[in-house]
Amino acid sequence: MEREEVLFGVLGPVTAEHATANTSDGRSGPIALKGPRHRAVLARLIVARRRVVPVARLVADLWADSPPPGAVGAVQTFVAALRRALEPDRPPRAPARLLVTEGPGYALRAEPDAVDAWRFETAVAEAAELPPARALPRLDEALELWRGPAYADFAQEEWVRGERARLAELRLRSVERRAGAQLALGLAAEAVPDLDAHLADHPWREDAWRLLALALYRTDRQGDALAVLRRARSTLVRQLGVDPGPGLRRLEADILAQDPALGANAGQTGPSDTAARLWTRAAAAYDRTVAAGARARLETTVGLLRDLAVTGGGGLTAAREHRMAAVAAAEEFGDPVLTGRVIGAFDVPAIWTRGDDPELARQIVAAAERTLAALPPPDGSDGSDGSDGADGSDGADGSDPSGGSRTHAADGTYDAVRCRLLATVAVETRGSHSSRGPQAADQAEAIARRLDDPALLAFALNGAFMQSFTRAGLAPRRAEIGAELVALGARHGLVTFEVLGHLIGLQAHGALGDFRSADAHATAADRLAARHELPLVAVFTRWYGALRLTASGDLAGAGPAYESAAADLPDSGMPGLTHGLLPLALLSLHFAEGPRIPGRDAVDPAADWGPYRPWIIPLAALASGDRPTARTALRALPDPPRDLLYEACCALEATAALELGDRAVLTRVRERLLPASAELAGAGSGLLTLGPVSRYLAAIAAALRD
Repeated sequence: MEREEVLFGVLGPVTAEHATANTSDGRSGPIALKGPRHRAVLARLIVARRRVVPVARLVADLWADSPPPGAVGAVQTFVAALRRALEPDRPPRAPARLLVTEGPGYALRAEPDAVDAWRFETAVAEAAELPPARALPRLDEALELWRGPAYADFAQEEWVRGERARLAELRLRSVERRAGAQLALGLAAEAVPDLDAHLADHPWREDAWRLLALALYRTDRQGDALAVLRRARSTLVRQLGVDPGPGLRRLEADILAQDPALGANAGQTGPSDTAARLWTRAAAAYDRTVAAGARARLETTVGLLRDLAVTGGGGLTAAREHRMAAVAAAEEFGDPVLTGRVIGAFDVPAIWTRGDDPELARQIVAAAERTLAALPPPDGSDGSDGSDGADGSDGADGSDPSGGSRTHAADGTYDAVRCRLLATVAVETRGSHSSRGPQAADQAEAIARRLDDPALLAFALNGAFMQSFTRAGLAPRRAEIGAELVALGARHGLVTFEVLGHLIGLQAHGALGDFRSADAHATAADRLAARHELPLVAVFTRWYGALRLTASGDLAGAGPAYESAAADLPDSGMPGLTHGLLPLALLSLHFAEGPRIPGRDAVDPAADWGPYRPWIIPLAALASGDRPTARTALRALPDPPRDLLYEACCALEATAALELGDRAVLTRVRERLLPASAELAGAGSGLLTLGPVSRYLAAIAAALRD
């Protein structure tokens, strides 16, 4: 059972909710907080911001006039009830983790992002350090957290008055900062209605008057701008008895003089600002024009997620988080063609053969298979057998079988959608032992070649690459795939697939020991990545640089190079690559002279070996002199995953078997490694190597002769 997260809301009425359904009964949603005193205790502890509030202080705040005789006991009762509500699965007498007793009172140990007010403050602070194009969406997110006045249930309570005033002022400043960002991006017209509404409630805000007048002026409404400034003067004099400040007076003079510095282009600094304004305007126009439930909006969203995924680790993680939601939204339309396009549009080039989110991959594959089953069969509606309808009918009764299948058949839509779905299945079943992945890859490639569609073929070849690990020794096949992707991408402007081709070439030629070709691919990949802003490429080329040091014999330089390259991994958004990789890479340095049992430090069981741990356990036991444990662990090893480190895992298994003289395991590993006899174990990953496979085969042959 995972620890359940609780979120608290104070930007409006005080609320609490279970954030995730990870308890045994699937609990999620709002938490019942009982009466107003319970809410008051919770709110008072949130105001304290994780600090301890003494019981005496709680009593004084809850009963400001005269606490009843049993006030302390009542507070304890409120706290006990809150604990049961916040942590319903906490065993009896187990210490609370959220609402804790400490010293003379209580504290709420909520995480920094568990309270909406704290998230709001963080977002506003971050926005203050960002350029307008990035600050605007951050401020939008922050302001959307507000559901009403802060701590709305306790507007009259003295203990919360200061916090309510502070948050309210921060919100007002954020509204004005948002308007300032809109003006900086050329969105003056969009800023006007929000500023009007803002000033209706807060007419004493001089900066809001200034921003509204400037926004009107920049939309060619000079008269309205001057009228706003006159209204500001009248309001300030009437309500506060003060004249407008120098900022408003100066703006009025500048408008009357039509100062060029007030124009929409004031402050422009270069192409990036122009691009930022264009993006914001186009996005705003799209949002106004395209209906919220339109299919076009959904397909555009998926395209955006696809582009987001290649912008860096944060973008990749964000795209992954929203991907299944897009698929689920598409399925609600009940149109398999639309769903297929949404699923298949996420053709983000994949280079690493261990998935980052296995559960998401399972869900995507299941959705793709459902959609494939819902499409008319290939020999019906796609025109391959000359029929027009999904059931072989010709629609002679005037009907249109399968919702327009004749049109889709004629333009190849079903084929194209089917190809993308099959390629998706091939990519997302990477590393498995199922025959479905290779089958889907073959079918997708055949369709793409028949349709002669470069983008489809590139995606299908990515699937073929992901399924080219059915056995060891397939580096030559992957080199061919990489070369075709490079040529295809360069010829048709498919930059990300051209980069993928170079990375595949780097891996495949590295496996074959052809480092001159691998180096050329690495250089080409880096050059394209710099030109087209693809930062994740450097993650792989930096690791390749460390591999090159290992292969050239510079073990002293390789270790620090691996440590340096590993520093990029936590922010790469690729946990499937990250887990266990650094310890494995450092261990590989001990195999420079061939298979041998490394020292205990090199196979420390406490290290994060990730998915490679099963192949480390026998070596760790041998390094500690525990041969029975090593033999048991060796015999229990599964067939390694069909991925880029298949040969490396086999080499580790062979090393332990050689030390133990286990002939059955040696025979099994020999059969696996024989097809890769001309390759370097692990170098096909482009990240590390355990040396020539031929060394392991020679050692196995000698051991089996004895």
